[in-house]
Amino acid sequence: MAIQRTTEKNLMVFSGRAHEELAHSIARELGTQVVPTEAYEFANGELYVRYNESVRGCDAFVIQAHTAPINTWIMEHLIMVDALKRASAKRITVVMPFYGYARQDKKHRGREPISARLVADLFKTAGADRLMAVDLHTSQIQGFFDGPVDHLMAMPILTDHVNAKYGDEDIVVVSPDAGRIKVAEQWAQKLGNRPLAFIHKTRDITRPNESMANRVIGEVEGRVCVLVDDMIDSGGTICKAADALMAQGAKSVIIAATHGILSGKAVERLRDSAAREVILTDTLPIAEECRFDGLTILPIAPLLSRAIHEVFADGSVTSMFDGRA
Repeated sequence: MAIQRTTEKNLMVFSGRAHEELAHSIARELGTQVVPTEAYEFANGELYVRYNESVRGCDAFVIQAHTAPINTWIMEHLIMVDALKRASAKRITVVMPFYGYARQDKKHRGREPISARLVADLFKTAGADRLMAVDLHTSQIQGFFDGPVDHLMAMPILTDHVNAKYGDEDIVVVSPDAGRIKVAEQWAQKLGNRPLAFIHKTRDITRPNESMANRVIGEVEGRVCVLVDDMIDSGGTICKAADALMAQGAKSVIIAATHGILSGKAVERLRDSAAREVILTDTLPIAEECRFDGLTILPIAPLLSRAIHEVFADGSVTSMFDGRA
């Protein structure tokens, strides 16, 4: 006679050490706690991870911010997934609010890697069943992972803030380059069918983090320009774009981006820029010393927790974004 047992689903949240505050915020939103984890480095820099509770049969959500030093935290993320697989977790969802190496999503020249694909392959090999990320640099990265990918959008969070604060003003949505026009169109629609503009720029592919804002395409004079992008790294490109808009007679510039990488002199550039306000989410940790007057950081935990709940309950992540995700 067969033994029958009704299995209960068990959601467990795990966190790497890169941005523990975010993981705890997500867990609180879900009404649970982050699983206690032992993690440290050996003398030669090798990483070690062990969970202090049984994870057998659980629905695991492993959260890690791919921030600097990015290679260390990606490796820790991979080791966490491997530990879960070997401890018999039933399903492993990798939650990477910011997808590391996302900018290396295609070959610009011969003999280059496609590192974004390599990252997806590494997580698949480690044992991940599913990926979850916010505002991928390009949507094609969803196809790099051989399994379900939940591509979440921070746009509703950012547009709600902009609408509440600047909705009564004459707004124009500005894309920092021609490649992000589609995203800017969605922003314009969310903000009440606002007009569009974009910055025509050139970039030397042999010099990373550098570009030149050539000219503004669109009518920006006397208007509040909402300059939108997915990430701010060194801050050079977005600040040059803000300068170009002000030079064309813009009333003011609001910079809005999902991921605040803020490398090098980025904070100094943003603080001294022409921008009236810089709006980011906390997909990546932003230290106290990197915060300044005019910087607004919006919480991403409510979005991620809702998506995690939908995945766990076999619901619909797409329904969170009016069928667009």
